[in-house]
Amino acid sequence: MQQTILIMGAGSVGCYLGGVLAAAGAQVHFVGRPRVLQALREQGLRISDLDGRDQRLPAATLQLHEALPGGLLPSLTLLCVKSGATVEAARQLSQALPAGAIVVSMQNGIGNAERAHEAAPALDWRAGMVPFNIAELGPGHFHRGTGGALAVQSAPDDAALSALQEGFAGQGLKLRLQPDLQAVQWGKLLINLNNPVNALSGRPLRAELLERGYRRCFAALQAEALELLEAAGITAAQVTPLPPRKLIQLLRLPTPLFRLLAAKMLKIDAKARSSMADDLALGRKTEIDALSGEVVRLAQRLGRQAPLNARMLALVQAWPQRPQPYAPRELEEALGIA
Repeated sequence: MQQTILIMGAGSVGCYLGGVLAAAGAQVHFVGRPRVLQALREQGLRISDLDGRDQRLPAATLQLHEALPGGLLPSLTLLCVKSGATVEAARQLSQALPAGAIVVSMQNGIGNAERAHEAAPALDWRAGMVPFNIAELGPGHFHRGTGGALAVQSAPDDAALSALQEGFAGQGLKLRLQPDLQAVQWGKLLINLNNPVNALSGRPLRAELLERGYRRCFAALQAEALELLEAAGITAAQVTPLPPRKLIQLLRLPTPLFRLLAAKMLKIDAKARSSMADDLALGRKTEIDALSGEVVRLAQRLGRQAPLNARMLALVQAWPQRPQPYAPRELEEALGIA
């Protein structure tokens, strides 16, 4: 039976995942901002990736909505709004979907599914994780520049999620279904601490990672967060070929050695950049509070401080007053890294 998928938040992640599922034969409904929807109406949806995929879905085949359509009964919903919009989106979904409808949070950060459940307890909320980078390269064009397996919290009898897994698999994307996603989410958050570094660098992801100063900033943010996680007794899953501590050591190496040892890590499309870079460029609110802000809140719960992540939070929030990229050494100095 054909799945009906509702994408709540047709941004970079929502358009890419929805496009892949539409290519797999699902009936996909996109709810998003007027800017994105207008581009999709004019250009159609184009999805591409670092493995060579480049596919266009004609505008006439897309189901586009600026508000939740009435009477829609999706097989499941993917929540892809920015973390700060979670509660409002959950309230809207609670009015449009029947009790027990499955909604998967495919968002950055920790605790979005829990916050959504508090706002809309009648819905069946599941945590999810998107490991790869998706950039908006042009109107209606969304590009996956890195790899990795999707993950969703699942019970053994989730037929809708098993069908979702099959749909993604048919398009070359792996989806892991597992009962608990907390460790995976924290592991992903550690990786996402590079998002603000990349955004403030003004460079594509691969070019940024080849600058030792930027890597030192990324490693310092990770190390601070990892120490707090260990103090809190929270496990962060390994979501890269290296465990978190080994990755931090790798990032701090001189660039010639890093380039040699990080060959797999550097298999990144030259077009890839963080979604936070797109947000800064377009003057949109970023998700820095769901990344560095989450580390700061963890420190506060422990009666401790997270000065590096607190400074990064302030730097990103101050971008509108100083919309200029930071050179590697300049960013190190701004964060107070010796």
